Amino acid sequence: MAPDEADDGQGLLCPSAPADPAGSVLIGVVSGTAAAPRVVPTTQAVPVTLEIIELARPASPGEVFRFAGACHASRCVHFKDSACQIAARSAVLLDAVVDDLPRCPIRSRCRWFHQEGPALCRRCPQIVTEQHRPSAEMLRIVNENDPPAGPGAVPAG
Repeated sequence: MAPDEADDGQGLLCPSAPADPAGSVLIGVVSGTAAAPRVVPTTQAVPVTLEIIELARPASPGEVFRFAGACHASRCVHFKDSACQIAARSAVLLDAVVDDLPRCPIRSRCRWFHQEGPALCRRCPQIVTEQHRPSAEMLRIVNENDPPAGPGAVPAG
């Protein structure tokens, strides 16, 4: 762990981190449509390089790829009430898009999996870090003014 990182992330990885050649890894490629994007996981986590970032041009890397990086826990704007609110809200607001757990190169260290379990893995393929036209559900997931969901929230429905 880098000296400037607090231990509150417990060595876990955020599965929706920005591309950073100094420490993030590529974990998926965005496919599908703008209305229904799907992240296809990579077989293994690939260290981010400038070449990988350049492959996204003219789009931004977060529109084309999913990256994982160190979970910053309490130092992240999305972390409140001892939980990642992106994960908590996704577990409640999104429907599952796969029946079986998708392949995942970081599951053993994934903040979202450790917090919400397999239910979130079934929703994870539809979460794209950067979207030009996010759905109403995606906007509610990232809006910190909506009431947060707690850890282990049960999906509605």
